[in-house]
Amino acid sequence: MIKKEPMNNFIVGLDIGSRHIKAIVGEAKRGGGLSIVRVLKTPTLGIRKGVVDEISEVTQSLSPVVSDIKRISKNAASNIFLGVGSSDIKVQSSIGVVAVSRADYEIFEDDINRAVQSAQAVHIAPNRMVLHSIIREYIVDGVRDIQDPLEMVGNRLEVNSLIIDAFAPSIKNLSKCVEVLGGELGGLILSPLASARAVLTKNQRELGVVLIDIGFGRTSIAVYEEGKLLHTAVFPIGSGNITNDLAIGLKVAVPLAERIKLSFGSAVARDTLRRDSIDLSKIDASVKTVITKKFVSEIIEVRLAEIFELINNELKYIGKAGKLPAGAVLVGGGVKVPGIVELAKHELKLPAQIGNPDLTQFEVKDAETAQQLEDPENICALGLLLWGYDERARSKPSVSGKSIGFLKKMFRYFVP
Repeated sequence: MIKKEPMNNFIVGLDIGSRHIKAIVGEAKRGGGLSIVRVLKTPTLGIRKGVVDEISEVTQSLSPVVSDIKRISKNAASNIFLGVGSSDIKVQSSIGVVAVSRADYEIFEDDINRAVQSAQAVHIAPNRMVLHSIIREYIVDGVRDIQDPLEMVGNRLEVNSLIIDAFAPSIKNLSKCVEVLGGELGGLILSPLASARAVLTKNQRELGVVLIDIGFGRTSIAVYEEGKLLHTAVFPIGSGNITNDLAIGLKVAVPLAERIKLSFGSAVARDTLRRDSIDLSKIDASVKTVITKKFVSEIIEVRLAEIFELINNELKYIGKAGKLPAGAVLVGGGVKVPGIVELAKHELKLPAQIGNPDLTQFEVKDAETAQQLEDPENICALGLLLWGYDERARSKPSVSGKSIGFLKKMFRYFVP
């Protein structure tokens, strides 16, 4: 008798950022739900603007994280959902059209599959790979916004899909860093889509919202309206550029500039008094300089305003600038700067807020873990974990009401 292999209940969301590697290990509970097992974080080397710059350095940085994951469970290391998001991604719409094959014009699963495959048949360069083919809507005989056409009647079935592709070598290099350490990938997910999964509500997606993820080396967006993904983009600029600007402007080392940014900076310079000063010798004895908080905030505001201008230009490109009722939801390590919500409102002419995940959907063991999950820097890793949980739920065999209905239709089709 062959012993049945137990299902792997462990899922890992892994976000390899330009400054930190973040990983969240979760366990799917037998009765449903997701338990958070561990939140991991370590500094990164060898990543620049979301792209592998030196494979050996990335692998060295990632090694302790993968080792910790294996110590939790070897099964966990075989189900890693990895976030990707270099600025070379491309987004295109694609329509797949098929004729319904049955004589009674009832739409069956094979009609849907043929339409989906037709929409995925897009031309991309040999050095690029498709990351996502996202179904936005089905159209039956010209009637739009159909979520599930199964068992409907019509002559013509169309699928409106959004195809997201990326530079294949960049993706393969990132994947290789995980695989050489003995990790196995359960999926590759575009980072802003993962972040959106963690913090956006159904109502926000329906009304119209832009998810903004400001990381250390890049900024990414995902725009939703009427429950559908409209657009996504990645820009090769992030909070690290603010730190570098401060290092140059204040003539200090980059680590000190980062501390100054988070401890004394503000995204809105007008809210800072010019007479407020910072004696840098109290932070670093080797630096004998006194600076004003106003000057620090002016440097931060200029660079953040540039980032928001790039985002606004992208929203103009898709005709949604100032037209998203649910506004902007901000996540990522770069949103920890005080005053960033006020600046986002001013620059984007939209409501804005910091994104917070709904922790009631998880089993969280202690307050420290809950605090880690609410850290804006860990939102992408949490979204990757949830994406993996969703994939597991979709692949789990079940007999639903829809399945029973489908079997009945099949029976009627073959039996007069």
